[in-house]
Amino acid sequence: MNHEPTKALIEGLSSNDRKSQELLYRQFYSYGMSVCLRYTANRDEAVEVLNDSFMKVFSKINQFNPDLSFKTWFRRILINTAINHFKHELKHAQTESLDQAEYLNGKDHGVISQMSYEEMIEAIRGLSPIYRTVFNLYAIEGYTHEEIAAQLGVTVGASKSNLSRARANLREILRRNHEKGLAKYER
Repeated sequence: MNHEPTKALIEGLSSNDRKSQELLYRQFYSYGMSVCLRYTANRDEAVEVLNDSFMKVFSKINQFNPDLSFKTWFRRILINTAINHFKHELKHAQTESLDQAEYLNGKDHGVISQMSYEEMIEAIRGLSPIYRTVFNLYAIEGYTHEEIAAQLGVTVGASKSNLSRARANLREILRRNHEKGLAKYER
């Protein structure tokens, strides 16, 4: 599969051609969904973020520089849309208190190498929205704490603290999943 849309497809998108929009959607749906699933709590939210992202692509296609990678530009839109979704949801959801976060000793490092991609994504999705977002931005996307703080409107210290707590919570989720898996085989 070609990971970059053709020049003709980009021109079609610039003309608001519905067929071109459908073609791009089909070509980049799986890629976009894989990014969105890491930032959202469930598949429905991921689809919402993905569709919002495609709408932004369609309305802002004239801002795309064809000399650069479309996939990189699209990824940036996906991440920014997911962050905006997170901020919107944060206003309406009760967030976990920092005092309630658990600190754990990570001893199950070998478990990660035995996990499938789906199991790992499911574990990440088990984190609270703030922890999940900071973890994704730092550990997967490679953002610095300064960039995360600016994106989310928090302090650098809060970004570092949320990452630490995200890792601790993720270790606990992985430990529980590992214990469940062992118990299943002992029966």
